[in-house]
This record gives sequence, C-alpha cells and structure tokens, in this order.
Amino acid sequence: MPTLRALECLVAVLDAGSITDAAAALHLSQPALSHQLAALEREIGAPVVERLPRGVRATAVGRTIEADARAALAAAERVVGAGRAVAHGAGGQLRVACAESMTAGLLAPVLRTWLRRNPLVRLTLTETTSADELVRLLDSGVADVAIGPRPTRWTGAEAVIGVEEIVAVLPPGHVLAEHKSVSFDQLTSEPLVHYHPDHGLAGWLDAEAARYGMVPSVGMRTRQASTAAQLAAAGVGVALVPTTALGTGFRGTLRRMRPRVQRDLLCLIGTPSDVLVRPFVADVLRRGVPIPAAVHAAPA
Repeated sequence: MPTLRALECLVAVLDAGSITDAAAALHLSQPALSHQLAALEREIGAPVVERLPRGVRATAVGRTIEADARAALAAAERVVGAGRAVAHGAGGQLRVACAESMTAGLLAPVLRTWLRRNPLVRLTLTETTSADELVRLLDSGVADVAIGPRPTRWTGAEAVIGVEEIVAVLPPGHVLAEHKSVSFDQLTSEPLVHYHPDHGLAGWLDAEAARYGMVPSVGMRTRQASTAAQLAAAGVGVALVPTTALGTGFRGTLRRMRPRVQRDLLCLIGTPSDVLVRPFVADVLRRGVPIPAAVHAAPA
C-alpha cells in the first residue's frame, strides 16, 4: 500500500517538474524524495516518472495515477481538518440520550444554549422511558452521553446532576388539596394515573409505595410523565410525577409527598475523553435540576 508521503512526493515532482525543486518544496533532501518515489514504483511495479536531461516528467503510469494521488491527498487533508475542527469544538457529532420526562424541563435549555454556541456540531437526541435503556444505548455505541435517573447497572463514568423530587398532581378541588403534603397511605384508595409497565417510573414508584405498605390502585396508564400530569390536572385521577416533567406553565394542583420521594439524576458518560462530551456534561451540571414555579408555590 503506497504511503501518503510517497503520493505527496509524486505530486510535488509532477508540479515542479524537477526532483530538486520538489525536494525543496517539501523540505526533504533529494535522496529522501528519490527513496519515496522508488518505494512507490516498487509497490506499483513500474516507473512513475521519467528522468530527463533537464527535469522529469510523468510516465504513462504516473499520468494514470496522478488524479487518484491528488484525490487521496485532498481526502487526507479533509480528515485532518475535520479532526481539528472537532477538537476545537467547531464540528463533529454529539449523540445524547435522555429520559423522556427530563427532556423539556432539564435538557432543552442546555440544548438551546449548546447549539447557539456550537452551530457546526451535529447533535442527535434519543428519548427513552427507562434508565436501563439509556445504558443499552451507551453500551451499543448509539449514544455518547445519557441523562436520566440511576439505572440498575452502570459501571462507567457518571456525574450527579442533582436530586429530583416526585410530587402528587391532584385533580381540581380534590380533598387532598386541603393538606400541605400527601402520604402513600392517603393514596391507597385513589385511582392513579400510573405508567405503562415498561416505563421505568412504573416499577420504581411501585417499589417506593411498597416500602410504605401501599399497592397503587391504577385507574389508567400512560407512557409519558408529562401526559400523566396533564391528565391529573384535567381530573382523571391523581398522578405521581417527576418535577422535571412539569412545564414552566403548569398550573395544576401540586402537593409534595410525605416523606419526600426523591431520586438522583445523573449524566452517564460513555466517552469521558471526548472533546464534545466534556463541555456538554459541564453545561448540564451547571444547569442542575430545575424546580418549576408550580412546585415552589405548593404549600411547604
């Protein structure tokens, strides 16, 4: 396989028409340049240049391979240029995975700022309803970084974004709105707007309820945390919703749980040394876990 250096020497000789001038242009000695040409000719099995009394010219073989040699050198320059652009944050691709309940409240502001600051970076987003699915995306190389609750298994790099609270969203005029907070005991007979069994929140909330001897009474199920909040606000039933799934304009009736129901939110980092991943994770950590105004307004 010919080296790029040998192809570079061939093109320089053809451009200069002289071994001496080509060597000077490449800052090589004449013997070093001649060595590169000889190696190329051995690889091909035929001369690529013809030595003349004054200068050199391409042989039929040299003329045949000249266009491809120039294309190979141009491609190599593009490779180096693209790599340098990514290294300086001026290009490349960043693949982000996120738990769907966190996309709007936590991730969207980070993405907005990131894309404004890095307009040449191609960013892709994959949403999931399971923390373990985030791990699968990282392990399979589909994502570079994932944002979500703590999965059941993960041995790679991680960074804690903060703690997210789960709150009860009550239908309008619900009797529990008279209380400052709500316990699992008080929800025992309430039809819940719960989550589909393959949604990570379903099993996690069932386990939390079981700690207090409560088995949720499911009125209906949904695959989206934001939908659960809206259904509860519309009077369908009580929903237990992560605060990151509540939009800034959410106006439903909220009550904190007693005792508090919380979980860590993490950045799971598949490629810690990546020049795009490091600043992105730093931006997510600076953002932290937002607390919607509706939660602030809920009784303490």
